[in-house]
Amino acid sequence: MDLFRDVRQKNLARAAPLAVRMRPRTLDEFVGQRHFLAEGKLLRRMLEADRLTSVIFYGPPGTGKTTLAQLIAAYTKSHFEQVNAAAVGVKDVRAILDAAKERLANASERTVLFLDEIHRFNRAQQDILLPDVEAGYVILVGATTENPFFAVNSPLISRSQIFQFAPLSEEDIRALVERAIHDTERGFGSVPIEIDKEALDLWATMSDGDGRRALMALEVAVLSMMEEATKRRSDGATKGEKETDSPPSVASSLRPSVASPIHITLDVAEQSIQRKAIVYDGTGDEHYDAASALIKSMRGSDPDAAVYWVARMLEAGEDPRFIARRIAILASEDVGNADPQAIQVAAAAFDIVEKIGMPEAQITLSQAAIYMATAPKSNASYVAITRAMEDVREGRTLPVPKHLKDTHYKGSAKLSHGKGYQYAHDFEGGYVEQDYLGVDKSYYVPTDRGYEATIAERMRRLKERTAEAPGNANNGLPSVSDPMEPADSTTSVGATTPARRRGKPDKDGEKGGRS
Repeated sequence: MDLFRDVRQKNLARAAPLAVRMRPRTLDEFVGQRHFLAEGKLLRRMLEADRLTSVIFYGPPGTGKTTLAQLIAAYTKSHFEQVNAAAVGVKDVRAILDAAKERLANASERTVLFLDEIHRFNRAQQDILLPDVEAGYVILVGATTENPFFAVNSPLISRSQIFQFAPLSEEDIRALVERAIHDTERGFGSVPIEIDKEALDLWATMSDGDGRRALMALEVAVLSMMEEATKRRSDGATKGEKETDSPPSVASSLRPSVASPIHITLDVAEQSIQRKAIVYDGTGDEHYDAASALIKSMRGSDPDAAVYWVARMLEAGEDPRFIARRIAILASEDVGNADPQAIQVAAAAFDIVEKIGMPEAQITLSQAAIYMATAPKSNASYVAITRAMEDVREGRTLPVPKHLKDTHYKGSAKLSHGKGYQYAHDFEGGYVEQDYLGVDKSYYVPTDRGYEATIAERMRRLKERTAEAPGNANNGLPSVSDPMEPADSTTSVGATTPARRRGKPDKDGEKGGRS
């Protein structure tokens, strides 16, 4: 029998940080996550029906994953085991699972195994859990800040309910701080505290949905001001008074030790909370989610949102070249020919970012993102190449029409290559109706937005001109004789003549003439 067990537990409890001491003791005290824990919601129903299966808690730090796991164990009257996946191996987990099975068989007591940072287990380690989870010998509560659909193997996912934790709202953060201020048993209820609304609002915002950070800020503010008050009293004490240089313990912070109330102002609040750290994994969800938000904001013509996401990614340490690449892709995919200058802006931005780097590159990225967001939008070029690629991959391979084939070598004439080709510049307006594909297929359909409206109008006029032109029964297709017949040396105006085929490289760099 341990006679000093209670004393030791009380001493440990007093040394615990405020965030640990203020953990809720019942589900009703739990703050946040009402989308699955409120009355009538899924997790609450599972608990009330005593049908809790293994679950995976997924969300940012400080949103209550560990606390809720402990509450579940208490609510279900289960034995609670808590381990961190980074600190245990297969042997440790196997021992816990074996003990859970024995506990269930001998005492009908279930075990809740809280496995923090479950994403740190590799696939083989996760597989160790499968038999006991499936058999119901243990209720697994896995916690992770990573997307479980990427970090946890599929068999374990299929045997678990996934609950996504959201950052706490500012209202929730205020409620946590107020509760800690007034709780006489675990918080600072025995200490006279006055807190300005601006200070409370600052913590609610700067905590970024992390309740732990807000309670840490409150604890730092209260204990530091109590220390300052103690020093002031010591400095003004008479020689006969006993002075102390030791800082107050956490236990003493729960007893009145100052004559006047502690006043937490906005300045004190600012000095008591660390600079906000952006939760961002350069290879994980936050990386791709922020990039997706940036692209969709530019596509949606919201320059304010676009600039915010650029700033968010840069502040978190994202490679500015990655952002420049996303902007360049969007310039073609979502702006396209509605504003042909967009791709030039994107190319220039990428070049500048490469050459000057941060922090100046943030200005260039801001300008480029704003330009894309405010430019007229068209995905016609993207749709065109997507459809063409599908036809190339899945459809019949189209042969190059003979009149379009290369003619720079001498033997091409014997194959009738280029015969009947009509050189567009020899015709009025630099246009002649001619088959360039071999089938009747349309890929590019310009929109009526930005410069693409001008393109659409020009294409409409060309079609009208073609329809009005005499002798268009063949749609401008050349009349080709036997494929092996040598090309006629006498051709009409607009046809490719031997003289025109000699001596000059064509626009694609082929030596010879126009092909």
